[in-house]
Amino acid sequence: MANPIAHHLVSTGNDIVGHRIVRSFGIVRGITVRSRSVVGNLGAALQTIVGGNISIYTELCEKAREEACELMLRHAAAMGANAVVAMRYDANEVAQGVTEVLAYGTAVQVQPVP
Repeated sequence: MANPIAHHLVSTGNDIVGHRIVRSFGIVRGITVRSRSVVGNLGAALQTIVGGNISIYTELCEKAREEACELMLRHAAAMGANAVVAMRYDANEVAQGVTEVLAYGTAVQVQPVP
């Protein structure tokens, strides 16, 4: 079975080049909440001493954004959309060491412009 979100178009702009919006479904979102593990915090503390990129946190953030985006696209697919425009990310700390990552945008149906 094909992945229903694999062919979604996503744009941070209000349109998608080469396509026209034929229907708008409204706001879609994907939310994930992540925490840092004790081991992750220890590893990050060691990386902080050395300096530079803290890869443990970078990887955690990237996975959280990827998951939030996938959830948003699943929400759009469930509405019948094949694209999301005006897509954005947001993040908030909801408790110490616990972060919410939100991906949101407007679900639309687009058609290629001939």
